[in-house]
Amino acid sequence: MSNDNLNNEKKLYLRQIKTPPKFIYRFLGKIWKILFMKKYGVKVTYKQDPRKDVGQHIFISNHASRNDYIFTGVPLLPNVYNFVAGYNEFYRSHLRGIFNLLQVIPKKNFTPDIYAMKEISRVISDGGNILLFPEGMNSIAGMNQPVAIGTGKFIKHFKLPVYYSVIKGGFLSFPKHTNNEYPGHIEVVIDKMFTPEEIETLSPEEIEDIINKKLYHDDYKWNKLYKYKYKTNGKSAEGLSDVLFWCPKCHNDNSMASRGDAIWCTECGNGATVDDSYVLTPMNDSYIPETQSDWFSMQREYVKKLVKNEDFTFSAKVKLGTLPDKGLLKNLKTSNITGEGIITISREGLKFSGTNNKKPLTFEIASKDLPTYGMCTDVSRFYTFHKGKFYEFYPETHCVEKIFLITEEIHRLNGGKWQDFKFEK
Repeated sequence: MSNDNLNNEKKLYLRQIKTPPKFIYRFLGKIWKILFMKKYGVKVTYKQDPRKDVGQHIFISNHASRNDYIFTGVPLLPNVYNFVAGYNEFYRSHLRGIFNLLQVIPKKNFTPDIYAMKEISRVISDGGNILLFPEGMNSIAGMNQPVAIGTGKFIKHFKLPVYYSVIKGGFLSFPKHTNNEYPGHIEVVIDKMFTPEEIETLSPEEIEDIINKKLYHDDYKWNKLYKYKYKTNGKSAEGLSDVLFWCPKCHNDNSMASRGDAIWCTECGNGATVDDSYVLTPMNDSYIPETQSDWFSMQREYVKKLVKNEDFTFSAKVKLGTLPDKGLLKNLKTSNITGEGIITISREGLKFSGTNNKKPLTFEIASKDLPTYGMCTDVSRFYTFHKGKFYEFYPETHCVEKIFLITEEIHRLNGGKWQDFKFEK
């Protein structure tokens, strides 16, 4: 059968990943260095330099922004790595070609993926190095989330040296609540995390605890200290109410609005302005947390209390997006709208009931199997996998971040494996 007759998934899974072509990888890396490193004010510090290590290794990083491939790959030149990226990104026309050229490995995020592990093993067997972002998704709130389930077992299995970077300021340059970019200042600190001998003595759980602690960074608290300015053009709060949906004064969780450099509650008037260094200044007699990350943490505590009720449910009407069987997504789309329905989240997990391609579709995912979701672009949509199939949800109302927190805290409350950090942040 001609390869042209195969659907996208079969074409993707027929690939046998090799190490990237060194000349092309390094050539593109140099171009990205010229185009982006000065533009975004990137400063790199090497505590231990993996470029001086002649052996194989794995490189991991916190996932601060959608441009982290630049802030990790460029400082590591001339080293060559196979990056690991979201499976669904290979269906986007502006990414598929470069991903194939640079031998990027597709991974279905937040779900077991045998193909990804086989291809990572293949690259390592061929003498290559792997670079990945173990959180599985770039930051939503300017600080880390715990690494994905299985990260410790992954590191333990390969027993290679592990280097890492902490990207500071990446989120402030590319905040998740908008698709705008705000150049300013980014620091990348590179160091060594594990030797093979250290890995041998640690359990997978201990490895994950160490990774979580060493990768952790809070951009808002960091910049409250250093006060670097970002070119927000008066739009520092654009879309912010999609992330900070809860009012810290009246505790309404459906009344926040934002525009330009301001965020406010439409019920009680509580609000703040956000300057070019992301400092919050309360309006009048408003009650506002010290940083946006503090606000987000308080919001999570509010959701924790909500879901303790065994009868708790949350429903939303959504459009359903799926990946094309043939052809690629164009115009920066992340899926094609092929259906609609209702999602309901309860203490049991997630249920979708609706249609797909004009046919009835209903499925459920138990909370223990659903630690969180993926998010391709901004806080307007989210995705998950069910029986290996990609489903993206576009809610009619601005409730995506609330859905994330509800799902995560139900998973944790029910004893799911993806628990919160064990250390004091």
